[in-house]
Amino acid sequence: MRSCIACRENKPKKDLLRLAGKDGVVEVDAHGKQTGRGVYLCPFSGCWEAGLKSNRLEHALKASMTLENRKTLLEYGKSLPEKGKTRDE
Repeated sequence: MRSCIACRENKPKKDLLRLAGKDGVVEVDAHGKQTGRGVYLCPFSGCWEAGLKSNRLEHALKASMTLENRKTLLEYGKSLPEKGKTRDE
């Protein structure tokens, strides 16, 4: 079980997306095996916005992100469904 840093819900690891921070760059860890400190977010746009907006992500990773890195992650989050919806809806 892992918890989303935005909504704080505990869920199985497979139901969350992992982000890993290494050398000042935060990336989506699609396979969950990248080295470096990692955090989890729900695969919903609301959790991504909350995690990035309030600096929870940077605090949890103990790293700072560039403006460009933050923008890239926000764009990725916008492609995710809203909570309660699936990609097919």
